[in-house]
This record gives sequence, structure tokens and C-alpha cells, in this order.
Amino acid sequence: MTAAFTVRVKDETANKLDQLAEKLDRSRSYMAAEAIEAFVEQQEWQLTEIEARLAEADRGEFASDEDVAKVVGKYLRSVRQS
Repeated sequence: MTAAFTVRVKDETANKLDQLAEKLDRSRSYMAAEAIEAFVEQQEWQLTEIEARLAEADRGEFASDEDVAKVVGKYLRSVRQS
């Protein structure tokens, strides 16, 4: 099942989409649908991760000062060696 709706974009964006569609031998509609699906998946993933990390914080699950110092030290050593 699919749903149809209208989206307004800048002329420049529509032109770029048309160029990509032509290069990939796809329709403008196909390219727009792929872009929207990818955006929705990325946003869902990001929000799920944010909610999970907030739940951890609410439970008081934080890195200790020692844990943070180890990570920072690792990167400082890496920078100094370069």
C-alpha cells in the first residue's frame, strides 16, 4: 500500500533531484520516496537511541570520573603521538 501527497521544494532541489533521477535511470517520484524513507528510518533510529540514553540517565547510569578520564587519556595520547 502506498500513499500519495504533495511536497514543495525549492526549484534548485527539484532540479538536482531530476538530475540524480536521470543519472540513475529512476523517476523523480522513486528518488523522492527513497529519500523520505531513508530520512524516516534515520530519525526513528536517532530518537530511539536518544530515548534509551535518557532512560539510562534517569536510572542514574552514568560513566564514572575514572571511566571518562580513561577515554580522554586514550585520545590525548593518540594526539600527542601524531
